[in-house]
Amino acid sequence: MRLSTHSVNLPFSLWAALCSAACAVPAVYAAPAAPTVPVQVMGAQSVSTGYEIDGVVEPVRYSTVAAQASGRVARLLVRAGDAVKAGQVLATIDDRDTQTGVQRSQAQVAKADAELSHAQAHYARQQDLRAKGFVSQAALDVAAAQYKGAEAARNGAGAGARQASLAQSFTQVTAPFDGFVMETLAQAGDLAVPGKPVAVVYAPQPLRVVVQVPASLNAQAKNAKQIQLQVPGADGQMAWVTPAGSQPVGAADPVSQTLAWRLDLPAQAAARMIPGQPARVRFVGGQAQRMVVPEAAVLRRGEITGVYVATAQGFALKAVRVGQDHGASGIEVLAGLKAGDAVAVNAVQAGLAGAKAAATAASPASPVAK
Repeated sequence: MRLSTHSVNLPFSLWAALCSAACAVPAVYAAPAAPTVPVQVMGAQSVSTGYEIDGVVEPVRYSTVAAQASGRVARLLVRAGDAVKAGQVLATIDDRDTQTGVQRSQAQVAKADAELSHAQAHYARQQDLRAKGFVSQAALDVAAAQYKGAEAARNGAGAGARQASLAQSFTQVTAPFDGFVMETLAQAGDLAVPGKPVAVVYAPQPLRVVVQVPASLNAQAKNAKQIQLQVPGADGQMAWVTPAGSQPVGAADPVSQTLAWRLDLPAQAAARMIPGQPARVRFVGGQAQRMVVPEAAVLRRGEITGVYVATAQGFALKAVRVGQDHGASGIEVLAGLKAGDAVAVNAVQAGLAGAKAAATAASPASPVAK
């Protein structure tokens, strides 16, 4: 296949414009100035000691609603997350057997009423005849005994009717209080027996945090000067608050060797949390000297945690091992730094090309480097 070449004839003025545009020197833009990042000279400072453990939020008031009658589950009327009122029907159980019992007891009540009426009338006649001397005292005593027996039989039939009605009511599984359905444990068609769970209902308020404290640390937890809970604040940021109350369990779990601590959430904090949500618990002890860096100074990239340390050539990333988060005071550095290191307070800015260290700022407990 041959390719034909065609020449393109352009006006001289257009060629001149193209050549001038191609030969034009592009404008030189000024490069952005290298950022200057404040640094903090590392030194030990006084921080609170203790330890932190993850806990779980759970409702203080919750109930596993179980069946009290035998039979097939006819209908399940709620789902997880539904709001329920006290006495609301959650599920119904096949009640044909209990309906038969109610009808039988009603028939027995009717029979007892009839026998009681007959015995009462007979006793009244015997009393009248005895007053006129037509019957003996023994005949009157027999009539009185028959009347009392009929009256007792009527009371027994009435009690049986109430028992049958109560058994009939057990075929409706109801909510014990106002709240929400946490989960359902049965489906329509399942066989219900007394004691089998049907649903779990919980009240949204109040809430508490349950934390499993290792038995080896339980003494420190009891001697802690303060207990704090990390919860979402009004602005969405995490904040530390003091629990409204604490209830430690005196016995350790024989398998996990932990003790459960129940910490009541304050009402304002509980309004922003839901059951099952994780929560951080801090047991605050005394004071100790530790190296602390601002939270913004810590750079986390995958499995690497480090800070930028000022050098003569700029900033160098240095791997560190961090410890407890002291909130506004900063994050504790366990290894990787030494006293006198100048750490960039903003790791993002220090990682930019050409970043330089500003005038050093001393750690609260260390002198300024000279």
